[in-house]
Amino acid sequence: MKRQWRIWIAFGLALAVLLAAVGSVTLTALRLDRAEAEARHQAALEENVRLALWRMDSALAPLLAQENARPYFAYSAFYPAERAYTKMFAEIERDEVLLPSPLLAVTSEYVLLHFQFGPDGALTSPQVPEGNMRDLAETSYVTAEKIATAARLLEKLKAKLDRKTLLAALPRRPGTARSAQLVQAEEPGQAPPNSPVQQTMRNIEEYQARSRSYHQAAAQTENVTLRAAKVYPATEAVHRAVWLGERLLLARRVSVDGWEYLQGCWLDWAGIEKWLLADIRDLLPEGRLEPLTAQASDPRARVLASLPVRLVPGALPAEPRPSLSPISLSLIIAWACVLVAGLAVAVLLLGAVSLSERRAAFVSAVTHELRTPLTTFQLYSEMLAEGMVSDDAKREHYLKTLRTEADRLSHLVENVLSYARLERGRARGRVPSIPLRDLIERVRERLARRAEQAGMTLIVEAPDDVLGLAVRADASAVEHILLNLVDNASKYASEAEDKRIHLDAVRSPAFRRFRVWSPAFRQSSILLLIRDHGPGLSADARQRLFQPFSKSARDAAHSRPGVGLGLALSRRLARDMGGDLALDPSVTDGACFALSLPCA
Repeated sequence: MKRQWRIWIAFGLALAVLLAAVGSVTLTALRLDRAEAEARHQAALEENVRLALWRMDSALAPLLAQENARPYFAYSAFYPAERAYTKMFAEIERDEVLLPSPLLAVTSEYVLLHFQFGPDGALTSPQVPEGNMRDLAETSYVTAEKIATAARLLEKLKAKLDRKTLLAALPRRPGTARSAQLVQAEEPGQAPPNSPVQQTMRNIEEYQARSRSYHQAAAQTENVTLRAAKVYPATEAVHRAVWLGERLLLARRVSVDGWEYLQGCWLDWAGIEKWLLADIRDLLPEGRLEPLTAQASDPRARVLASLPVRLVPGALPAEPRPSLSPISLSLIIAWACVLVAGLAVAVLLLGAVSLSERRAAFVSAVTHELRTPLTTFQLYSEMLAEGMVSDDAKREHYLKTLRTEADRLSHLVENVLSYARLERGRARGRVPSIPLRDLIERVRERLARRAEQAGMTLIVEAPDDVLGLAVRADASAVEHILLNLVDNASKYASEAEDKRIHLDAVRSPAFRRFRVWSPAFRQSSILLLIRDHGPGLSADARQRLFQPFSKSARDAAHSRPGVGLGLALSRRLARDMGGDLALDPSVTDGACFALSLPCA
C-alpha cells in the first residue's frame, strides 16, 4: 500500500492523545488519593492529640484539686487548733494547742516545695520551720534531713523569685483571657470536613471544654472558701500555674484580715513531663511538651487547660497501607485495558495493511501470470484458426504449447481457489487412512508428466517396508502438494546438469539429518521427500519461503512464472491433515522439501 506511513502516523497521534489523556487522569487520581490519605492521617493525628490533651488534663486534675483544697493556714508549719479559721495568722500564745501543718511532712512525687510570701515580702515555707517550731518539728514530725533538703530548695527559690514578680504573673481574673481570645478566632460558616479551619474549630472547642471542666472543679473549692469567708475574715483564690524562668509554680492570692498573702508550690516539671508523656505514649510515640511562657496567640495551639504547656505531637506512625489501593488497582486495570486495546488496534491495523499489500501484490502477480498465457492463447489460436500454420510439426508444437499454458492456468486457478477455501476456514472431515504404495502410484503419472514437460525425469525411491505402511492423508491434497513441489523443481532446476527429481519415502526417526522441531516431524510419521539438483535457495528466499503472495509482479517478471502461493498453500494443506511441510536446511546441492504424513 502506498504511503501507508500516513496511516501509522495517524494511529500514533491518536494513541498518543489517548495515552496522554489516560496519563493525566491517572496523575489526578493518584494525587487525589494521596491527598485523601494525608487528610486521613492528619485527622487521625488531630484525634490522638485531642485525646492526649484530655488524658493529661484528667491526670493532672487530682493533683491540682488537692492543692486548691488546702486551707490558707496550712502554709504555716504549726497553727492553733482552737481558733477554727479565726485569726489563724495571729501570734501564738503560750497555752494554745498547736497542730502540725499537713505540708510539714508532706511527701509528694511531683511537688518539690510549698512556699508563702507574707505581706512584708518575706518568703517562707511550711516545710522549713524556724526557731522553737523547728525543734518541735524535728522532735515529733519530720527528720532534720528533710528539713535541710527543703531549706536548700527554699534558698534556691529565694535567689530567683520575689513577691513582685510572682504577683505580676498572677492574673486578677484568671481563666478568662485565653478563652476569650480563642473564641475570637472562631470563623463563621461551615468548613469542609478535615480542613484546617475545621480542625482549628475542633481544637478550640476541645480546649474550651477542658478549660470549663478544670474551672468548674476549681470553682467548687472557691465556693467553699467564699462560704467560709462570710463567717471568717479570709478569702482564698484558686491556684494558677505560671512559669518563672525554668520553674513551674502553682500560686494563689489569699486575703486574711485585709492583708494579702501569696501561697503556692514549686512543681517538679521534669517528673510531671515524664509522667504525662508516658501516659500518652500509645497515642503519640514522638510527642513532647514544651513550656508556654506567653499566652497562646494561635487558636490551633495544642495547650493544656490545667498547665501553661503546649503539646508538640511529633510524627504519627503511618498506618500500613495495602500495596494496591482500590484507586491504584482500578488505574492498573484501566491502563491494561487501554494498552490491550491499543495493541489490538495496532495488530488489526497491521493485519489490514498487510492484507491490503498482499492483495495488491497478488492482483499484480496474477495479472502478470494471466497476461502471458492469454497472449499466447490469442496469438496461436488466431494463427491456427486462419490456417497460417501449414507445417504439421509447427502445428503440433503450437498445440503442445497451448496445452502447456492451459495446464499452467489450471494449476494457478486451482492454487488460488484452494487457498481461498482454506482462508474461509472450511474444515475438512476425518482424514482417511490410505496405503502409501497406493498413494504414490496415484500421483506418480501426473508428477512424471509435469517433469517431462520441463525436460526432467522423476525418480521414485521408496523401500518396500515403507511402501507397505499406511498413512492418514487426503489423496487429492497430497497430490496437490507434491505437484506444487515438482512444479517448482521443474521451473527452477530445469537448467541444471542433473535433471533428476527424486521422490523418496522414509520413516521420520530414520531421517536424522532433517533438523526440524515441528511436532509433526518428531512423532511417528512418514516423510515424502522431493529433491532436485538445481541452484537451491538464497537466504532471503528461505525467510519468506512459505509466505503467501510473497512474489510481486516485478519479481515475477524477472524470475520463473508464479505468484508465490504454491508453498504457502502446500504447508496449509499438510497441516490441515495433521502433517507438515518444511525445507531441509542441510541440503545445499539443490533444494529438498519434506512432507510429513502421520502413520495410520
